[in-house]
Amino acid sequence: MKALNQLKTFQRILANFPADGQLSKFLPGFFRQNKQMGSTDRRVASRLVYNYFRLGNALPDLPAEDRLMAAEFLCNTQTNSFLQHFKPEWAACISFTLDEKLEMVKAAYPNFNLKDIFPWNKQLSASVDQEAFLKSFFIQPDLFIRVRKGFEQQVKTTLAKADVTFKDEGNNCLTLPNGTKLETLFPNQHWFEVQDHSSQQTAKYFRPQKWEGWWDACAASGGKSLLLHEQEPDLKLVVSDIRENILANLDERFRQAGLMKYQKKILDLTQNPDFIMHNYAFDGIILDAPCTGSGTWGRTPELITQFNTHRIEFFQRLQQSIARNVVKYLKPGKPLIYITCSAFKAENEDTVDFMVKELGLQLEEMQVLKGYEHKADTMFVARLCANPPAPTGVLLDKME
Repeated sequence: MKALNQLKTFQRILANFPADGQLSKFLPGFFRQNKQMGSTDRRVASRLVYNYFRLGNALPDLPAEDRLMAAEFLCNTQTNSFLQHFKPEWAACISFTLDEKLEMVKAAYPNFNLKDIFPWNKQLSASVDQEAFLKSFFIQPDLFIRVRKGFEQQVKTTLAKADVTFKDEGNNCLTLPNGTKLETLFPNQHWFEVQDHSSQQTAKYFRPQKWEGWWDACAASGGKSLLLHEQEPDLKLVVSDIRENILANLDERFRQAGLMKYQKKILDLTQNPDFIMHNYAFDGIILDAPCTGSGTWGRTPELITQFNTHRIEFFQRLQQSIARNVVKYLKPGKPLIYITCSAFKAENEDTVDFMVKELGLQLEEMQVLKGYEHKADTMFVARLCANPPAPTGVLLDKME
């Protein structure tokens, strides 16, 4: 009976979930409207619907209930009563490897194809391991925090006392089980920032110097600025975003981190910002550009089925427009750090190629941060440099 009720709840969620919705926003409202559901009921319902969407675009012609069974089998490694009730023959094999389970699903449903989960493989950045990337959708990403300097021992001691398993990734990055109740464990949120492993790795490309002026051009809630501040507190920092409300979140995060001196601007960088920025020249610019977010869909798998390839072209044009409008404020010889949370070549290497060919930047280094190897998001980062002025001697030679 319990499994049947869980299936009915899943069906109700699926029937009411809007075609362009986000599960993280929809589910809390659904649970508030169904107060009779206990914490276990809510947890199981969340697992079922998230796992269902992890199947992406595979097996589109099957009934939702059959797709759910396949997803539950592929996404879980421990026996659960739901699968035991509806698919006992698969439940008995739950500890098999993912490759073995994929073969079993293929045997049951010959039309099953791993590539259908995320059917835009040809558009991926070249260095992405397509098979590993696809298989990662069956694995829930971990939760990552970046511990602020000086609070390492307090955080680790608190986690240990609460019997929360964690892994120290180095550079103050800790891996925690997804769903860890940080707000309960840590009333003092200023000890750490919740930040994905790959996002933290982008800091290796910043390399700021004391007293420099930097601009976080698409700052959102300030995660990259906080990484920058951790590396070099003595910077002149300007942050901007088009969204006033998200800059309010930035103010609160900065306050908790002790970052008090910065300038904040509301800017639409698809438009020429000279009327506000004409007096500025920066020693470094962080461009964490708007993108499809395809590298984060392991956390938001419902977005896979909502995606249209036209979005790639839309965001590429947006990225190029923003890049064109920020590059002119970069001092000669100074870096622009370009970042996306996308796995698509058009938003990554192709946009870098645009900045080199059309905007005159020099590429120093770039990397796809392969989150699927760390149960994290897949991201892209490139460090480009504004062309320094030519030495006087070279100019004289040309004049002669």
